[in-house]
Amino acid sequence: MYRTPASNRLHIGIFGKRNTGKSSLINAVTGQDTAIVSEVAGTTTDPVYKAMEILPIGPCMLIDTAGIDDEGLLGDERVKRTLVVLRKTDVGLIVVAPDTKIDNFEEELVKTFKSKKLPFLFIINKCELPGEEAQKYLEESKLPYIKVSAKTNQGIAELKQKIMDIAPGHWSPIPLVADIIDPKDVVVLVCPIDSAMPQGRLILPQVQVMRDCLDSNATALVTKETELLDCLKALKEKPRLVITDSQVFEDVRDMLPAGIPLTSFSTVFARHKGDLNVYIQGVYALEGLKDGDEILIAEACTHHVQPEDIGRTKIPTWFLDHTKKELHYEVTAGGDFPQDISRYKLIISCGGCMVNRREIMHRIEKAREAHVPITNYGILMAYLSGILERIIAPFEGGLVKLDLEFDKAAKGQ
Repeated sequence: MYRTPASNRLHIGIFGKRNTGKSSLINAVTGQDTAIVSEVAGTTTDPVYKAMEILPIGPCMLIDTAGIDDEGLLGDERVKRTLVVLRKTDVGLIVVAPDTKIDNFEEELVKTFKSKKLPFLFIINKCELPGEEAQKYLEESKLPYIKVSAKTNQGIAELKQKIMDIAPGHWSPIPLVADIIDPKDVVVLVCPIDSAMPQGRLILPQVQVMRDCLDSNATALVTKETELLDCLKALKEKPRLVITDSQVFEDVRDMLPAGIPLTSFSTVFARHKGDLNVYIQGVYALEGLKDGDEILIAEACTHHVQPEDIGRTKIPTWFLDHTKKELHYEVTAGGDFPQDISRYKLIISCGGCMVNRREIMHRIEKAREAHVPITNYGILMAYLSGILERIIAPFEGGLVKLDLEFDKAAKGQ
């Protein structure tokens, strides 16, 4: 892996009416002909994602959107897709021209940014052209803005610095494991090789956790579950932590002495990208499910579906074994997430390794607003395996909590 994963990049959403120079602005910021530029309004149709390394910002994802004033049935659909970008945006840039009449299009964006507590900035592009209407409105409304020219590069360096200044601290999310291990610690990563594994390489969560260990000056040892005991015997001292793929929880649990901390890649990413406490609380909804209840399985990537796919095959089988109920399942993948989730009795999220934290938190917030419990793959599998308390123990210290009385009641103890 040679590039920063898209999910770890600062997502910069660029919004505005047609023909305000959004695409030209991207080209000026990146110093490349990244976006198609045309004098014809509405050249950009669907949102375009471009991963870039921009100094001094660093790794970021620029999202060039369709004009928010696009018209007609097709235009309405483009606007909807543009607004979906807000779910992933860490910093919002609203582009206007000097003579732009700022109206409800931009005003609604501002309301949305403020309600989501998203940092935003107006950019008066094409400042080499006459017109003061936009600047006058922004000054009267006390809204932040900067004047630039994508044509002459005036103000572009200042714009980059401004983006850095307003970028939220949390866009670089909670560490994977750096805050729970120390230099010289040994961390064992259990990575099973099955039909779902890509040929010749590890999957993204495993690689990212390994890198976090190395950045922490710790030692990362990689093994399959079938060689775990040999790996442990080869160590002079017990490892600081064992992180396993959730699908071999029970095998690893049975092999690993109780004194060695254990967690999973899914649990690591649940904390890194989402809200681990919410996921822990949500998993108990499993005990109250009834025949006919609807379950949403929300995956964030569009991987090739395997015969033993976790979301489409394994989870329904586990649920039937555990609850003895006939349940109905809906699986969404990639950026799809239903607008109306009120009919679901439980939402199960993947680890979210392919999307940024804001997208996962958007889904969690929607679930909270709809009073629908939400959990994630790793927490669910740990609960079903009876080791939930053990796999969250490495993150104790105020970061997570488990309601042990609730846990015992749910299990009928």
